[in-house]
This record gives sequence, C-alpha cells and structure tokens, in this order.
Amino acid sequence: MLDALSHLALEVKYLDRARGFYVDRLGLTPTEETDTEVAFSLGGGDRRDDGTTQLILRRPSRVPRGGLHVHYAFSTSEAAYEGWLERLADLDPEEHTFGSYRSLYVDDPDDHCVEIGGLADGGTDVGLVGIFEVVLEVVDLDRSEELYSALGFETVDRGDERRRVRLRSPFGLDLELWEPQLGLADARGGVHVDLAFDAGDPDGAADAIDRWVCERERVGDGVRVSDPDGHSLTFVRASR
Repeated sequence: MLDALSHLALEVKYLDRARGFYVDRLGLTPTEETDTEVAFSLGGGDRRDDGTTQLILRRPSRVPRGGLHVHYAFSTSEAAYEGWLERLADLDPEEHTFGSYRSLYVDDPDDHCVEIGGLADGGTDVGLVGIFEVVLEVVDLDRSEELYSALGFETVDRGDERRRVRLRSPFGLDLELWEPQLGLADARGGVHVDLAFDAGDPDGAADAIDRWVCERERVGDGVRVSDPDGHSLTFVRASR
C-alpha cells in the first residue's frame, strides 16, 4: 500500500541555527530553501523525484507545523559508524547496541533526539543514507497499532507492560508507537509529527484508515489526513 517514506518534517525555532547543525555537524546539503523551510534529500539523490526521502526543517508558520521533540534514526554504514562517533564526540553521544549494529544518540538544537545506526551497506565514506525509524507519541496504543497495521505495517516488537509497540513497513521504515514516556537517551515520542509516504493509490491508503481519520483534505495529487493523536499523514503519488 505504501512504497516509501517521502518526508519527515521537524519543527525548529531558529531556522539558521537548525540548518547549521544539520549541515555542519551531520554533513547534509540543503536541496530546497525558503524563508520558513530547509529541506535535505537522503539516499543519494538531490531531488525529491529521484526517489529520496526528504528531511524538512520548518519554522511554525502553518499547518502541519512539523513534529516537536521527534526521536528518529538515520542509517549509515557499519564501516562509517566509528567516524560518526568521533565527529560527534564533543556532543557526548549516548551509545547502545542492538543485535548486529550499534547506534549513537545526540540532541539537535531543538531537542529532537537524533539517532545514527550503523546498519547500512557501504564503506567508510558513506554519509547518512536514509531514515529507518520514527517514534510517535500516542494516547491509545491499541487504536494506533490498528491504524498503522491497516496501512501495511507489521508489529515486530512490544515493550514492557505494552507501553510501546514497534511496527515495520515493507519498505524498511520502522514506526515506534509510545505512550508518553522517556526512552533511551531520554528521547520522547514526537507530537504532531508530519510524515509523508509514497503510495501507488493515495486515496486507497486514506480510505484504509478512514474510520480513525479526524481530518482529510486533497493536497495536489495526494491526500493528507490527521490521525487521532494529531499526527499528519500525507499520501502522495511519486513521480519517478
């Protein structure tokens, strides 16, 4: 039903400060800039129609605003991971091991918890090649699990006392649904997170979760809905 993560938007207070962190510390190159947004393309291309995922930094000027205190994860190669540890050493990264790979955690200037996991293919010169995880804060865990399962996500893990659920998409993105809590590195699930997905049938994707949708609107060649927790989900037909 869904083919790829099209974008993740983060709310930032000062665009120049946020831009500096993602350019200078994380090595990303802006591909689009306006007075209220800066976009970066991940995955090797330099345009959205290359099939890349966009990370968008957005000042609060319209709806959807972009997510607050979002915990999300970049992928890099195992060989490049040590380089990221050294590059970000002055930020005192917290590190954890998950089976076959390690991840480090740092906070950006707007309190988003940025994870970098060494689980992608490639050599030591590989940068940040994609987003493999986004954490959403939800009120009703069972309801949210049903909603995202209807979009094709499969439950792969449950936390202690069922206070969090991890779901996996067919295209490699994991969504973590958390009741309000602090996670690793004191991360929190994001609120009013703005996510967009490539979908072969945007209206069909919206129809699949219509019973839970609070708002629905046409956006160009796609459909934008709001889930019961205020997260914005846009389904777009990618031009590739």
